[in-house]
Amino acid sequence: MASDLGNLTLIGMPGAGKSTLGVVLAKRLSLGFVDTDVLIQVNRGKALQQILDEAGYLELRRIEEEEILRLQVERHVIATGGSAVYSAAAMAHLQRLSTIVFLDVAFDEICRRIHNFDSRGIACAPGQSFAELYQERLLLYRRYAEITIDANRGGQEELAERIADQLLA
Repeated sequence: MASDLGNLTLIGMPGAGKSTLGVVLAKRLSLGFVDTDVLIQVNRGKALQQILDEAGYLELRRIEEEEILRLQVERHVIATGGSAVYSAAAMAHLQRLSTIVFLDVAFDEICRRIHNFDSRGIACAPGQSFAELYQERLLLYRRYAEITIDANRGGQEELAERIADQLLA
């Protein structure tokens, strides 16, 4: 079914479902799966929040860029961290490597899904509200998206089917 598919990259806010949906989509399309947040944690031996606490949000973004630029995979679903879009170099690499899918979720729905803001490892500037971060990132997600999926409603299987349908259309 998916023999001609290359890579697929999921972008979106924390809580949009990139990691969970990525696994379901990879299974559905017979692709591998990689989560760049997990790569960071494995390669650095630290949780994202620990990196943030010790080195700050700009260092986490730099590390994220470095991990993405090292990615050399074929036939994978790539779930990125929510701040991947801050790096033009990382996004250019992902654009060369894959089709970019933005999981678009409304601010209120993201807030309903996320309960661990303080420990989740969300890279934002000191004093920046989550609403400000959302608005700032939304522009970047839209800029890089080749496909945009309304991910406010529907189960993971349904969303995976909608993405697969668009990819294979």
